[in-house]
Amino acid sequence: MKLIFDDPTFSLQLLRAISETYYKGADIGECLSTAYRIKESDFESWYNEWLKTAKRVYNYAQKCLKNGHKVSARESFLRASNYYRAAEFFIIDPQDARSVETWKLSKECFSQAAQLFSPAFEPIQIPYEKTTLPGYFFKVDDYSTTEDENEKQRPIVVVHGGFDSTLEELYFSAAAPALERGYNCLAFEGPGQGGVIRNQKIPFRFDWEKVVTPVIDFLLNNKEEYCVDTQRIALMGISMGGYLAARAVAFEHRLSACILYNGVYDGKEALESSFPSPLLKAIDDGNEMVVNTVIEILMETDSNIKFNIKHGMWTFGIDSPDELVKNSSKFTLKEIAQNIRCPTLVLDAEKDDSFPGQPQKVYDALTCPKKYILFTVEEGAEEHCQCGAPSLSNQRIFDWVDETLKNL
Repeated sequence: MKLIFDDPTFSLQLLRAISETYYKGADIGECLSTAYRIKESDFESWYNEWLKTAKRVYNYAQKCLKNGHKVSARESFLRASNYYRAAEFFIIDPQDARSVETWKLSKECFSQAAQLFSPAFEPIQIPYEKTTLPGYFFKVDDYSTTEDENEKQRPIVVVHGGFDSTLEELYFSAAAPALERGYNCLAFEGPGQGGVIRNQKIPFRFDWEKVVTPVIDFLLNNKEEYCVDTQRIALMGISMGGYLAARAVAFEHRLSACILYNGVYDGKEALESSFPSPLLKAIDDGNEMVVNTVIEILMETDSNIKFNIKHGMWTFGIDSPDELVKNSSKFTLKEIAQNIRCPTLVLDAEKDDSFPGQPQKVYDALTCPKKYILFTVEEGAEEHCQCGAPSLSNQRIFDWVDETLKNL
């Protein structure tokens, strides 16, 4: 789906920003006017123009809040948060101070919006090893008029992102549709993501069950406070989170259902899917010098490879492209997919160029109760993670969750 840009990576990221219109995280005209000002394939231009839009909308929010217009302020803060996130996206040098500065502005805008919802979104800190993981707890209601403890209990969706998402973005892709359907939601960031990589410098890990288990412990240790229906806890992993969530439920069996949004079977295969044949041969031959040289050349002209390699080296704590490729082989469901017991939904998109063919491999390897859904060009849902089709995506995801959890 080509949207303004010839560069498919820029087009997809614009579509991603516009998609948040569905839950008031963007306005179509603001996104399009920003995009028309951006130079094709120019990361600096992308940053500068989205930053201008974010600042302008943030000023709207401040003025509305000052004048007591809370709904208008909330909606403007949500849009500003998304636009700051978009601005920061292509800053691929972790030493660039603008990365953390702009990311913080996105977080601050969302935090202000969160307090203007009823009930307010609750920021949480989840104990993890010797530190904590940031999250939000989103609840349907405050239970203030309910005395029956059983009536207070609600099923819950636990959600995390993947390679490049942020905690705040999970509201638009998971928490908002969950709340509308009567599910509470716990969203969190793990190693390699958001504030965990930026503030705590903790890179991605392949054994994601070591991340999810403390989250489930936290949830169950606070089940009365959060009114958790312990028999109805679903885990959703988005984008690369489709590998992470699958890995987690292969070992963490207290979960009732799993949504792989979208499925990822093997990280190395996915990373190599955009590489030309000579580079694949150099990788197979173990020629480190050639691999590094060729990837550096490719990054000069290919925005997708440039972003994936640079962002990947940072978030995985890797020093070279060759090392990143080798490390990605740890991120695989080979020999563990059959350990998944809970019902699992595998999503796929017809023209996904991030993980082509990966969801089908996940589905074929599963031995648990399972369902596979392919989103198509005709539906306008063919891009990575059904980007641009949130209504259809949420319909299919949560209808499956409804049907799966009601039978437990």
